[in-house]
Amino acid sequence: MVSSLVLCFAMGLHGRDQGGDTKEKADTPAKDSRLTIIVTGGEDKKPVDSASVYVKFVEEHKFSKDKKIEMNLKTNLSGVCHVPILPPGKFLIQVIAPGWKTFGEYYDISQTEQTINIALVRPPKWY
Repeated sequence: MVSSLVLCFAMGLHGRDQGGDTKEKADTPAKDSRLTIIVTGGEDKKPVDSASVYVKFVEEHKFSKDKKIEMNLKTNLSGVCHVPILPPGKFLIQVIAPGWKTFGEYYDISQTEQTINIALVRPPKWY
C-alpha cells in the first residue's frame, strides 16, 4: 500500500514538471524573419548587380543597453540580396550602386518571409 502511494506521488510530480515546460514554450517571442531584397534600375527594370545593401536596426534588450546592428551585403548578378535571419521590427535599408541615385527607406517587417523590391533611378545630369 505504501509503495503504491509513493508511485502515485512520483507520477504526479513528473506530470507537473511536464506542464511547466509547455508554458515556457508558449511564452517564446515572435519568430525571426527572412528577408529578400531585389534591386532593379531604370525604366526597363534591369537587375543591378554588386550594389551595396545596408540593413540597420536596433536590437532591444530589457536589462542592458540597446545594440545597434548594421549589415553590409551585396546583390548578385540577378540583383538579389538575401539577408540573414532577423528579428521582426523596423529596419532602415540603404542601397548604393555606381551610376545610380542612392536609395534609403524604413520598412516594418512583421512576416516570417518577406521580399522587398527596390527600383533605383539614374541621378540628374550635371551640365
